[in-house]
Amino acid sequence: MAHHITGTTAVEIAASVEAALRDGGLGAGERLPTVRELASRLRVSPTTVAAAYRALRMRGLVVAQGRRGSAISHHPPIAQARAAARVPAHALDLASGNPDPALLPRLGPALRGIDSSPVLYGSELCEPGLIRLARRALAADGIPADSLTVVSGALDGIERALGAWLRPGDRVAVEDPGFPSVFHLLSALGLVPVPVEVDDAGPVPQAAERALRAGVQAFIVTTRAQNPFGAALDESRVRELRAVLRRHPGVLVLEDDHGGSVAGAPARTLCSSAVERWAVVRSVSKSLGPDLRLAILVGDEATIARVEGRLALGIRWVSHLLQRTVAALLADREIVRGLRAAERAYTERRQALLDALLERAVPAFGRSGMNVWVPVPDEDSAAAALLDAGIAVSTGARYRIRSAPALRITTATLRVDAAARVADAVTLALRPGRRSLSA
Repeated sequence: MAHHITGTTAVEIAASVEAALRDGGLGAGERLPTVRELASRLRVSPTTVAAAYRALRMRGLVVAQGRRGSAISHHPPIAQARAAARVPAHALDLASGNPDPALLPRLGPALRGIDSSPVLYGSELCEPGLIRLARRALAADGIPADSLTVVSGALDGIERALGAWLRPGDRVAVEDPGFPSVFHLLSALGLVPVPVEVDDAGPVPQAAERALRAGVQAFIVTTRAQNPFGAALDESRVRELRAVLRRHPGVLVLEDDHGGSVAGAPARTLCSSAVERWAVVRSVSKSLGPDLRLAILVGDEATIARVEGRLALGIRWVSHLLQRTVAALLADREIVRGLRAAERAYTERRQALLDALLERAVPAFGRSGMNVWVPVPDEDSAAAALLDAGIAVSTGARYRIRSAPALRITTATLRVDAAARVADAVTLALRPGRRSLSA
């Protein structure tokens, strides 16, 4: 492994590590030589190697492991040379995380009907019609909506809210298992994830208390349709977590509501008068389509002011054509009825698999959303066995920090009448000494 690392200056050494990571010479989680070992091999000073490692840590490519030295991040923010995870043509695709295209509204009528007049520099950032609709929906869910703006999707909102208050080296409490893109984003920002266990009702209060006592500056919570576990906050869990947050004032509470109107669970929020810094990002990607790249970000006045100030320095605003399209879709009663039908369909598909697994005594989780999380002893062998049976699923490794192995099965496009077949295949894949599922 060490032969991939070369150079005589800190810049050259860091560049060689990055190149090896890009090209596949180094892999996620791989340990690096100690500073003294690498300095001796390259015939440079330990100070030079330490500076290279420090630069790599600041970029989120390397993490410090105390006395064990340094290692490549498990979620390095860089494109790596690896084969694309393609689902074979013969396999039932329960690995991809997309919504069902058949349940997304057709955009043509809305696009043809929107106002296409130009928007120039100096105009308002947000479309008044979209803001009115968003305020009405947020207020109905008990979320204060005095300060809000429009961002380019859920992850963009999360990044901008974190950037408003945090700096490299700060610690962030995250769900474990959780969404890999959030882990990658934290690495890219130089932030340190602190894992928090989840159950059906969301972050476990005792685990959240431990994380906040460890000194985190932010806490990211998926309020419903949690990916991959399917957790959704309930009223009891909201009360418990609010009590935890009251003991730790000053922590930024950042809620991810990417599932929105098709999440399969009511919207609930931790944000209250007891929370000083907070933001909720609500995306339309799952309900109206990922290509719209739009989300509403609502929060306390200072957070939203900082986000809008940074927007004005970069992309300036989210396209008003997109904003007007989303507003037109959300104002259309037929579209709204279609979203309710889509939510019912996603719930039926997910529940069909959960019920089939329960009948076979296979533990599984998926209270809301489009995924079912199935604990397994060995992810790779179980996923391979399922693929042999013509069913593609995701291994849980990239969704986990410390939590136990599992499979993520996406049910967005799963036919209800196919749930029993999938459950049978999962059951057989978990049997010790099983034969090939294709036999």
